[in-house]
Amino acid sequence: MQNNAATNIYALQVRTKGEEKFIRRARSLHPEFGCGLSFPQRCLDIRKGGKVKPSKLAVFPGYVFLELGAEEDAKSCFWAFRKIEGFYRFLRSNRDIAPLRDRDLELALHFIKKVGPLAGKSKVYFDEESKIVVLHGPLAGLEGRIVRVDRRKKRAKVSLDLYGDSFFVDLAFEVIEKASEMSAR
Repeated sequence: MQNNAATNIYALQVRTKGEEKFIRRARSLHPEFGCGLSFPQRCLDIRKGGKVKPSKLAVFPGYVFLELGAEEDAKSCFWAFRKIEGFYRFLRSNRDIAPLRDRDLELALHFIKKVGPLAGKSKVYFDEESKIVVLHGPLAGLEGRIVRVDRRKKRAKVSLDLYGDSFFVDLAFEVIEKASEMSAR
């Protein structure tokens, strides 16, 4: 995926679990920048006390993405956002604000544009060697980043990285049977 030449995407570090609150405040205080803010989330079923509860969690905990036109200045956003509670910094640093590039940009765009604001469950099946095969959903295109699969919880642990920092995120999947297996029954 290539970034549109007319826009740049920046990563902002904010208080973890305070991403939505930061976006609400930014949009109310600075509507000129607020519409370009995004916060990709993922759906997971969390079992607690024997009960399963659907939950929404951050794909990139502690990070919010800002899309600006090429002519817009990220420094002016820094001066606007720095006074909002929960804002820590632009990435790389507040002195070296740079848009996402290469693999960082590709990964951010995967969740911002391709998957959308809420990553649901991927549709998968397991081949003859018990390897996961992704048909569609948030895991599509991330197969090489899957480090562990938990069939019981229906989660895949995926290695993500942003500006050289790697972290792991669980993404949900739903197992479907291949047509050949269904016809064999």
